[in-house]
Order: sequence, then structure tokens, then C-alpha cells
Amino acid sequence: MCWWAFTGLTHMILEARDAGVVAVEGLTAVLEGPASLLAVYALATGKSYSYILQFAISLGQLYGTAAYFITSWLEGDNFAASPFYYYAYYIGANASWVVIPTLISIRCWKKICAAFQVQGQKKTKVR
Repeated sequence: MCWWAFTGLTHMILEARDAGVVAVEGLTAVLEGPASLLAVYALATGKSYSYILQFAISLGQLYGTAAYFITSWLEGDNFAASPFYYYAYYIGANASWVVIPTLISIRCWKKICAAFQVQGQKKTKVR
């Protein structure tokens, strides 16, 4: 829940004010903020849609991070001017936007598949 609160507020407060980010990430900046806060609510209250919501937001975050890295690369990778800045900011600060959504996506994928498997087993027993 902490990740979703952090990412929701980041998208709603920081990214919505930067025209360059909005132009590159568009939908992720506008939709992911409120959706992330909805994920906090869904997790806290045990809503049935929490896993599919987390999965969708995580895919959006991975898309946004890929767009960020690709845009930077196409512009000449200006973060490479200083090794410290490159590894501390460009790699280090952005690593969580790759690692955490990937782990959440894998977890949600497994939970959704397990739910469908259980549902399929119930249908087989009813017939």
C-alpha cells in the first residue's frame, strides 16, 4: 500500500506540473495517480479488483519508465555527463520504477491465474 500511495501522489503532484513529462507519459501521469490511490483503497478494504488494478497500473508504470529511458537515450543520454549523477540519479533513483512494478506484476499475474484456475475447477465439479 505504501508503494501505491507514494506513486499516486508522485503522479498527481510532481508529474502533472511538468509539461515535458505530461507530453511523454500523458495517460500515465493523469490516470495512474488516482488509480494508485484507488489501489490503496482496494488493498485496504480487500476489494476483488485489487489485483487486476495493480497489474494494470504496474504495466503503465513500466511503460512510462521505458518511455523515459528511451526518450533520454534518443536525446543523447545527457545523464552520462557525470558518473555519480548517472548512477545515483539516472540508474539508482529510477530502478525502483522498474523493480517494484515488475515484482507487483508477477505477484498479481500469479494471483489472477490462481483465481481462474480455482474457478475452472469449480465449474468442472458442477458439471
